[in-house]
Amino acid sequence: MELRELEAFVQVATHGSFSRAAEALGTNQPALSRLVRRLEVELRQTLLVRNGRGAVPTPAGDVLLAHCKDIRHHVQLARDAMQSLQGSARQKFTLGMVPHVARFAVPSLVRDLRERFPQAAIKVVEGVSNALLELLLTDRIDAAILYETPRSEQMDKRTLLREELYLIGPAPAGAQARDSVVFADLARYPLILSSRRHAIREVVEAQAARQQVALQIALEVDAVGSALDLVQEGFGHALLPLNALERDGRPRQLSVTRITEPTLHCRLVIATARRQGASSLTRKALELLEERIAPLYVLQEEALTRRLGPQGAMSA
Repeated sequence: MELRELEAFVQVATHGSFSRAAEALGTNQPALSRLVRRLEVELRQTLLVRNGRGAVPTPAGDVLLAHCKDIRHHVQLARDAMQSLQGSARQKFTLGMVPHVARFAVPSLVRDLRERFPQAAIKVVEGVSNALLELLLTDRIDAAILYETPRSEQMDKRTLLREELYLIGPAPAGAQARDSVVFADLARYPLILSSRRHAIREVVEAQAARQQVALQIALEVDAVGSALDLVQEGFGHALLPLNALERDGRPRQLSVTRITEPTLHCRLVIATARRQGASSLTRKALELLEERIAPLYVLQEEALTRRLGPQGAMSA
């Protein structure tokens, strides 16, 4: 068996498609098919079955896929050992982060990473959760801090913290904003929510279904900055964590109202691709991230809370 044959098989099994795997590897489908076929001939097993939607592993393929995880891990350990002999000059760690976390966490995290791993190349990539998942599955980043996603056999995820969601509206004109609003009363507000695949939207709609609350979805906007602009212009209210108000630093006059009965939360997790053999640098960097993110988040949220005025308004 050759490593490139195993990698070809892993990519097809992971992506569920020869075409998507070929794109991820920067090759073409015929070349990829030949590599997988050579592996099947050598092992005398059919590893993948094509269907109308792509390709899925056979029982023999599932067994090999589990072994490939260990093989890739040991290959990575060998590379780490060789790099250590050369002073670790080529070790690198690429981290993906959702934008509102990146805004308050990047300077401190990069400083800590550089102090602890001075010879490593550190890179940070910003993106929405779905985009970061795609980067993880194609090995373009080592780890990602993102919103909780549905359970996947391809991912390992650990919870970093829970974010409370608030009702964000235009700043009140004269009258004081309400201290809180019960979830059922959200039916009275035109809402500006993210698309259906976003974790916040899923949390909100799941609770609405449980309480049989008919939400008014006025607009679907994934970009936080654009959603806040629309809120300020009076197009509706958003449901966001407090820290999201600092995403792009643009001055806005907004009201912030707590949601009760129940309080809504989204989970931020740190995710890695399960098939990927994590390097020693990646493992140590993940330990640092788990140690540092929550305290940084709390400090940022406390600062934002102090900025809330007596009428529940904030210059965001």
